Amino acid sequence: MKMKHLARTVALTLALSAGASAADKFDDKFRQLDELLPTPTSTRTASGAPGHAYWQQRADYKLRATLDEAKRAITGAGTITYHNNSPDTLAYLWVQLDQNMFRADSDNRNISTIPSREAWQQTGAAGVKFDAIRANFESRAFAGGFDIKSVKGADGRPLHHVINRTMMRIDLPQPLKPGQRVSFALEWSFNIPEANIVGRRMGYERFKDEKTGEDKNDIFEIAQFFPRMAAYYDVAGWQNKQYLGDGEFTLEFGDYDVEITVPGDHIVASTGELQNPGEVLTNAQRERLRAARTAKKPVIIVTQAEAEAAEKKRATTMKTWRFNAKNVRDFAFASSRKFIWDAQGVKSGNDTVMAMSYYPKEGNPLWERYSTQAVVHTIEQYNKYSFDYPYPAAISVNGPVGGMEYPMISFNGPRPTKDKKTGELTYPKATKYGLISVIIHEVGHNYYPMIVNSDERQWTWMDEGLNSFLQFLAEQAWEENYPARRGEPRAIVDYMKSRNQTPIMTNSESVLQRGPNAYGKPATALNVLRETVLGRDLFDFAFKEYGRRWKFKRPTPADLFRTMEDASGTDLDWFWRGWFYTTDAVDVSIDGISEYTVSSQNPEIEKAWRRKLKQAEPISLTDQRNKGMPRRVDAHPELKDFYNEHDEFTVTNADRNKFNESQEKLEDWEKALLASGKHLYLVDFTNIGGLVTPLVLELQLQSGKKTIERIPAEVWRYSPTKITKLIVTDEPLVGLTQDPYWETADINVDNNAWPRKVTPSRLELFKTQPPGNDMMKDFSTPLKKPEAKLDAAAPKAVP
Repeated sequence: MKMKHLARTVALTLALSAGASAADKFDDKFRQLDELLPTPTSTRTASGAPGHAYWQQRADYKLRATLDEAKRAITGAGTITYHNNSPDTLAYLWVQLDQNMFRADSDNRNISTIPSREAWQQTGAAGVKFDAIRANFESRAFAGGFDIKSVKGADGRPLHHVINRTMMRIDLPQPLKPGQRVSFALEWSFNIPEANIVGRRMGYERFKDEKTGEDKNDIFEIAQFFPRMAAYYDVAGWQNKQYLGDGEFTLEFGDYDVEITVPGDHIVASTGELQNPGEVLTNAQRERLRAARTAKKPVIIVTQAEAEAAEKKRATTMKTWRFNAKNVRDFAFASSRKFIWDAQGVKSGNDTVMAMSYYPKEGNPLWERYSTQAVVHTIEQYNKYSFDYPYPAAISVNGPVGGMEYPMISFNGPRPTKDKKTGELTYPKATKYGLISVIIHEVGHNYYPMIVNSDERQWTWMDEGLNSFLQFLAEQAWEENYPARRGEPRAIVDYMKSRNQTPIMTNSESVLQRGPNAYGKPATALNVLRETVLGRDLFDFAFKEYGRRWKFKRPTPADLFRTMEDASGTDLDWFWRGWFYTTDAVDVSIDGISEYTVSSQNPEIEKAWRRKLKQAEPISLTDQRNKGMPRRVDAHPELKDFYNEHDEFTVTNADRNKFNESQEKLEDWEKALLASGKHLYLVDFTNIGGLVTPLVLELQLQSGKKTIERIPAEVWRYSPTKITKLIVTDEPLVGLTQDPYWETADINVDNNAWPRKVTPSRLELFKTQPPGNDMMKDFSTPLKKPEAKLDAAAPKAVP
């Protein structure tokens, strides 16, 4: 730490110092987002709220679906009533045919790739994983996709329609004017994909009997099982971007009346409320369900013994389950005779929500203990930060889909594993917390995007990132030291270091690393915004206002950004620009510290101070070796005079007279400053990563006391690359650390302290064989061709 002493005028000038040299090229990190955000309109205001002219379309469905268990197929029919609430006249409608992604000739299949040869070399692999080959082969052999049998108008006449891969255009006989509605009927069927091989976000799971082989007691998790209206809205018009697999669903709200016909011993979990329990449940099951509504812990509705008996007996008849759902944007269900079912009521505002879980015996003891508890916990925690959960049910289903969300129902994967020695089902720690986390995440999606209805086909992060952030908050409320994967700034550092990343504001289908980009980074950004930039009170108020404003509406990124600024009273354009529109990272370096004390100008004090500094200097090597040598003045004392008896730090009358004259010119505040004894430090910071950030400085003083100074990000406004900050302390500063709690996602903490700290690590030592003397070995070894590598399938990412 450099130490200097300043005259009064210089010290006061430093307090006003702006930072970097004017010669540096100026990059205004705090310029407004006007050139990036859309112009406010009467539908979407500059404050981020829906405008007085806001509108959105509506689609109501009356559907019938039959599950053919033997063929693993769905046959369906139904009527869609489409309400044109827009100011536009529509000549045609677009409908999503998402099952067409499973066609052998789909874009999803044709554009699929495997890792490049360069990637093989980097990982040390010698070819392609077997599961990648299997998935590609079986997906092309699977006869997937919708078979649209008919599209008819309300008068029963066929409607002209054109299928464009995963989209279908229906041409209307008469243009649909503003305020009008139109109904049309459809019939269709499709083969259900096997979720672990071909499927994505839905499908069936086959089980095998250890003695007889496949037992045909499947679990069916069924979604995208009917043609669904594409969204039409003010910002994008028709959202008819093809479904390629990553960009999820953009849908309209509506009411659903759905009949689901399944084998008579199946239990069905579904979006909506069951309308005919007397026809599909036993008296005992209905009584248990009534008791669960007011229970303090989960109640078993269908027991494991009942489920096991159903697996062995197998019904030969069919039953129809009827469900109604109000104001939802989608509909899904699960069906199996293997299901155990438990439930518990939880209060949400003035209403009671039935938190429920459906799982096979293979899910116990894990699911019975944790699933419904996690559903209840999610509703209680998300309500705090968003709004009261408005639907009558929230369901977690264990099946082949690792994690996927639909209104009121979610599909979740983790299960115990069988101990090879004892045969018992046990679960490691990672499985336990993986289950709790995926349930929180998928049930949490009811809030984002099932209610705050963002355009998933365009912006994955708007639901996944916001939901991952709330998941992190809910995980912290589950237990202390919960092993959360995302949310803590330190958890995103490796991704922020990576060159293989895209900005958060990248279309869903173009994101390079979906998990870190759409889940982890936005969740971290919101956590930094909450803890470091705004503080919890301001953030929580603004975030809840966003949910309140856009509940049952369709927000865009601009609506989120503007609402957070509007409700927090803080200009955050710099934050959105850096975190969401760039791949810059936080990397702030403390380059050096110079210490200054204010000169009192009193010669008695100043010369004593300088004498002390001189005495603290090391004795030179020459002086050390010359010590004791004969000196002329020692042999001839008559050569000594006043200057031999007094050093340069002796105070003279001239010094005193000059000081007295200067004191007469000082004002009172200047005298107080000079007498204060404050310590001044000029600290040089460099923004290496490019992402401007608040400075969080931990000051360690000579007495051992530590204090925290929080400096807003605007400290970089005049110079986003280099600044010098004046720090004033009451006692000497012995250490300084930037971001001591790792709260800003700084990617290199090695340069965050002054003096520099030693970084602890491990050095692994390996023995290698000597090269030997065979000079021909490189020429005698034949070149090997890449071979298929038989690897277990990698776990699927959680949507």
